[in-house]
Amino acid sequence: MTLPPLKLYLAAPRGFCAGVDRAIKIVEMALEKWGAPVYVRHEIVHNKYVVDGLREKGAVFVEELSECPDDRPVIFSAHGVPKAVPKAAEARNMVFVDATCPLVSKVHIEAERHHAAGLQMVMIGHQGHPETIGTMGQLPEGEVLLVETPEDVSDLTVRDPQKLAYVTQTTLSIDDTADIVSALKDRFPAIVGPHKEDICYATTNRQIAVKEIAPKVDALLVVGAPNSSNSKRLVEVASKAGCGYAQLIQRAEEIDWRALSGVSAIGITAGASAPEVLIKEVTDAFAKHYDVVIETVETAQENVNFKVPRVLREPA
Repeated sequence: MTLPPLKLYLAAPRGFCAGVDRAIKIVEMALEKWGAPVYVRHEIVHNKYVVDGLREKGAVFVEELSECPDDRPVIFSAHGVPKAVPKAAEARNMVFVDATCPLVSKVHIEAERHHAAGLQMVMIGHQGHPETIGTMGQLPEGEVLLVETPEDVSDLTVRDPQKLAYVTQTTLSIDDTADIVSALKDRFPAIVGPHKEDICYATTNRQIAVKEIAPKVDALLVVGAPNSSNSKRLVEVASKAGCGYAQLIQRAEEIDWRALSGVSAIGITAGASAPEVLIKEVTDAFAKHYDVVIETVETAQENVNFKVPRVLREPA
């Protein structure tokens, strides 16, 4: 039987970023150094496949430090944690390793610097996301005000309109964030922004690649987890860029073949915490149903590497 033709456009960059790669490596090196179990506070990165793989090697994932014993190492996830968490670990004399992405740590440092200068902080982010909780938790309660939309800006009650600064979650939509920043500057002209853009290079690059692909395809699939902020933003970016159908999937088994009936061109990308093996799984699934031609659309090259903490590079 002759298979129908299908053009697959693969986004590049896609998948793992340097912060995710480093976080996974930290868990693996901790297991090598201290043996199992090693505890991890919150999912190390937002991807079930990755988390399940580390769990099989001996990682134990918990939501709170109180669930960890005193005598086993604990790792803090790539999303960052409030300051109170490492302080609590120190008080219990625990061995702990901070796997916070350095680009998230940069936002933490910015917030502390502005606070020290007497500025009240506004954070652009998503309520309840671990990164937002971690960043807001760097400062005393009430010192960081959260906004999620331009409409939220009009409802802000600030201490002094002349003494404000803002930071952002690193995994937001570039365009949506620009709208919120514009609203903040309109209402508070004196507000101070980041020295350098807070939205990370990987989030930015993946969104640019999706914008490039979206007009070429009938549908776009984003491989990523439903709790992954940067993955969900890729779906939104595709839709806003003119793609008629955009779907977030975790694995090939979640492809909605009925929705894709009759398409001739499909884009594929992956969030920053999705491994390449899952993208390969998706392209292989299409190859069973179609006569596939694959074209890679590269909009940037990434050569970023982050070192793991020194404690893991030292002998046990």
